[in-house]
Amino acid sequence: MGYFDEQGFLFIVDRKKDMIVTGGFNVFSSEVEAAVMAHPAVKDCAVIGVPDDKWGEAVRAVIELRPGQSVEPQALIQFVKDRLGSIKAPKEVEIVAQLPRSAVGKVLKKEVRKKYWHAQERMVS
Repeated sequence: MGYFDEQGFLFIVDRKKDMIVTGGFNVFSSEVEAAVMAHPAVKDCAVIGVPDDKWGEAVRAVIELRPGQSVEPQALIQFVKDRLGSIKAPKEVEIVAQLPRSAVGKVLKKEVRKKYWHAQERMVS
């Protein structure tokens, strides 16, 4: 997914599968991840869409903290709201000891998503 600016330059924003559609709005996970990562307590994160009865999908941040750091989920949500607004801010934050990673250290969002979409897929089957 991307866009052209006024001068005709192409900017790649995110992968289509990483776009979250919540309440009819498109939210790019990479934009939310950048805002979450700006918090000094956050080491790494994965922002995903999770099933939501009201909005279709809800924005969820799954975060790994820096050693010795802590942050209240509501404080982190407000931190992102102040930067991006309430539509793009996570509705929930989950703190994990370690995010799943590939052999080269990349966060495996597909693995993070499984926990939330697995039950949804069984209901459809």
